[in-house]
Amino acid sequence: RLPEQQRASESPLSWFRGVYLPPALHPLNKTFVKGGEWQDIDSTQEKRRASLQDFCRKYNSRKKLQTHLVHLVSRIYVEDRHKVLYCEVPKAGCSNWKRVLMVLSGLAASANNISHDDVHYGKHLRKLDSYDLKGIYARLNTYTKFIFVRDPMERLVSAFRDKFEHPNSYYHPVFGKAIIKKYRHNADEEALKTGSGVKFKEFIQYLLDSHRPVGMDIHWEQVSKLCYPCLINYDFIGKFETLEEDANYFLQLVGAPASLKFPKFKDRHSSDERTSTEVVRQYLKELSKEERQLTYDFYYLDYLMFNYTSP
Repeated sequence: RLPEQQRASESPLSWFRGVYLPPALHPLNKTFVKGGEWQDIDSTQEKRRASLQDFCRKYNSRKKLQTHLVHLVSRIYVEDRHKVLYCEVPKAGCSNWKRVLMVLSGLAASANNISHDDVHYGKHLRKLDSYDLKGIYARLNTYTKFIFVRDPMERLVSAFRDKFEHPNSYYHPVFGKAIIKKYRHNADEEALKTGSGVKFKEFIQYLLDSHRPVGMDIHWEQVSKLCYPCLINYDFIGKFETLEEDANYFLQLVGAPASLKFPKFKDRHSSDERTSTEVVRQYLKELSKEERQLTYDFYYLDYLMFNYTSP
């Protein structure tokens, strides 16, 4: 316990600096799993967890990174009924996962009738950084922690299409205007005024610029910096590429109601073609060879951590 005067003079965040979390990898509780059809998914899951652990040991990331505990857990959502912690990775099924968490916690009867705005702006779900230190540690040590990831280039292109190729009252004026102003020569007044029409190549110039005119955003931030997978030991690693089967297996693992299945619908822009490998290839054609390499380098840790093949 700190003396009263010292406690009062220090920022609360400074108490958590340099926190290291328990390294142990807990075995998954499979008592709720029924039926043998999950064996292949379970085997894949164990390989993913072992691969991430190997990466973290090899790169010794735990020793290199010191940060505030509160910051480490700022992207993690809490569902107390089923004792789960979900680290949100945008563009990897996060909207539907938040719908599922709302159903699990009793906030909604079905995931199918929860609107996009309710999911993202309704403040229904609580994040781990809203608890006190004791509450954070208790949940980190006893709840099932899970994360869903996606091929980094697919996630990046998906974010660009969502935020810049459709009308958006936040990303166009905040990011679009700054990007066009800095990277488009002879930009017309309309583009500078609205920030609409950002080209993918301009977006990549912004992403790779060490002096970005506007900061990073969670939709294209590296997973290594969103969820800290070498500091927080995730019990379950799902992938967008196998989203439905991974998600429904996870729901069995945590004892979710049998009637609850992971939603299949696309959250927004449902008429758009999904961002596939082929779609990504078309966008990458707009970049120079050097820009493609630098973009890969930017997500290098995510490729290694989650065993994705380099494009």
